[in-house]
Amino acid sequence: MNNSDISTTIARQRRFFNTHKTKDILFRLNALKKLRKAIREYEHKIYQALYADLKKSKNESYGTEIGIALSEISMHIRNLKKWTRSQRKKTSLINIISKGYVYPEPYGVVMILGAWNYPLQLILNPLTGAIAAGNCTALKTSEYAPFTAVIIEEMLSKYFAKEYISIFQGGIEVSQTLLQEKFDYIFFTGNSGVGRIIMQAAAKHLTPVTLELGGKSPTIVDKDADIDLAARRIIWGKGLNAGQTCIAPDYVFAQKDIKSSLLESMKKYLVQFWGEDPKDNEEYPRIINERHFDRLCALMNSGTIYFGGASDRNHKYISPTLLDNVLEQDLIMQEEIFGPILPVMEFNRLDEVIHFVNRRPKPLALYYFSNDQRKAKEIIAKTSAGGVCINDTMNHTANLDMPFGGVGESGMGAYHGKYTFDTFTHYKSVMIRSNLLDLRLKYAPYKGKLKLAIIKRILK
Repeated sequence: MNNSDISTTIARQRRFFNTHKTKDILFRLNALKKLRKAIREYEHKIYQALYADLKKSKNESYGTEIGIALSEISMHIRNLKKWTRSQRKKTSLINIISKGYVYPEPYGVVMILGAWNYPLQLILNPLTGAIAAGNCTALKTSEYAPFTAVIIEEMLSKYFAKEYISIFQGGIEVSQTLLQEKFDYIFFTGNSGVGRIIMQAAAKHLTPVTLELGGKSPTIVDKDADIDLAARRIIWGKGLNAGQTCIAPDYVFAQKDIKSSLLESMKKYLVQFWGEDPKDNEEYPRIINERHFDRLCALMNSGTIYFGGASDRNHKYISPTLLDNVLEQDLIMQEEIFGPILPVMEFNRLDEVIHFVNRRPKPLALYYFSNDQRKAKEIIAKTSAGGVCINDTMNHTANLDMPFGGVGESGMGAYHGKYTFDTFTHYKSVMIRSNLLDLRLKYAPYKGKLKLAIIKRILK
């Protein structure tokens, strides 16, 4: 697709938005129901595409992609009429005999740039909010997950007109061309480096953005934690999608007294989940491409391998790997891992870990394992992260009543559930003033002390 084709498509979308058809509640509900129907119709093809791109099993594909997208859509369908109602607000004394409302309205033509690690749900979840809010949407799928991108385009093109929802495939040149267009909102999922480029492009048009980025999410295991349960939950979170998850436990800080037992328990669950040789396990995913594979292999030179360490470039396979004796200055501690490698460090006192975390960019997630509620509250109060999960990993994002998003370098803005609708909605304040009374207080001339005295009394 050349530059003129992209510009023509976006222009058609803007003309369609200006017909105001997308603002109709029944139109939005019908579109959401069509999206749900499309996913169910294409479920088998989606399984095949996710397996081809990432070797995801059906169970993982449904649990982390299809099911999450369907849950998001269902919540929007159930609540859309309530969410789209105007909200009556109190009026101040200065605006006596008037009515105040907040009207939810769509931004217009929005763009969603998806990611390759969860190539279905990271496109469809924000799309659900964009549809529900009444926008037209341009979607850019990830070129690193080409099989899923083809299915998404086939599926959405069958059910939606291009002037309403358009899908763009291709590499960086397509993204660059799209970013030259004026959109009314941009939603991006990816790394912080590209996030900066997105924000810079958006600034040219003063376009608001949501950036869902990542970072090194710490996992802290204290000596009073349930060590075996902590190990099981950490390994589950790290192993999902072969660690290619923005909120995966990036590194573990284990209290010195329990570090050895934690390592042994994590090793036990790695074997229990995927066997002695995960390469033969059909449920263990693969690395997305050779470039990421090579990067991960270089990171394994940090510390010493406690368990795992096997790799096969031809099959983009890296076994779940535990690293011991890792130091802060090691390469693996300088960047987000985004793979099945888990470095383990040790600490003596909790304040050491808090200081360590606070010296680094704010992470997307922080995990703390302890049975001491006082210390858990201390972690929550003294650190900053996009989200915090106590005595578990990842599952805080499964609650659609809570926002998911980053802070600082891990992102800005949030979505999931009602927050997805809010992200793609402008809340417009409207005042309707009566003509029955018009106080002269606000008008010139302002001579004398009486008007000032009255204003001071009202505005205090």
